Amino acid sequence: MSWRSEHIWIELIVGSRKISNFCWAFILFLGSLGFVLVGSSSYFGKNWISLVPSQQILFFPQGIVMSFYGIAGLFISSYLWCTISWNVGSGYDRFDRKEGIVCIFRWGFPGKNRRIFLRFRMKDIQSIRIEVKEGIYARRVLYMEIKGQGDVPLTRTDENLTPREIEQKAAELAYFLRVPIEVF
Repeated sequence: MSWRSEHIWIELIVGSRKISNFCWAFILFLGSLGFVLVGSSSYFGKNWISLVPSQQILFFPQGIVMSFYGIAGLFISSYLWCTISWNVGSGYDRFDRKEGIVCIFRWGFPGKNRRIFLRFRMKDIQSIRIEVKEGIYARRVLYMEIKGQGDVPLTRTDENLTPREIEQKAAELAYFLRVPIEVF
């Protein structure tokens, strides 16, 4: 989602609050909970899940292994739910031609560097660069090259843009910033 005018371009960046992340966190939580319940029911000899009789699963070694995998899955699920609730990776890119400033803001993990804020002068932007890697794990990333400071990624790594979409986005941004486009 973006907003543009003659002098300002603001692009909102979606972070961890995506439907796919909610689905994976929920599925992982339910699966892990099932593993912990089956492992625990084999230890206590009670049927907490009616689909699997506790007598069929011995506590040693199957119950221990299922409990271990269930606890590991609960930790991973907790991590996913935390990144979703903190909305890690969300933010905005703001290009202001009137003031000659580019601001990039992202939310990170809680702590000292929770807020990531980068600020550049427009005259320091050398080019917009498109990096394309085709194959099994195709990757198309848009970068902004800054004089003396390296490249700043403008698209998420999991953002699966088609070649036409990334070219269109790069062309519009390069035109707005009045810089050339480089393709690698």
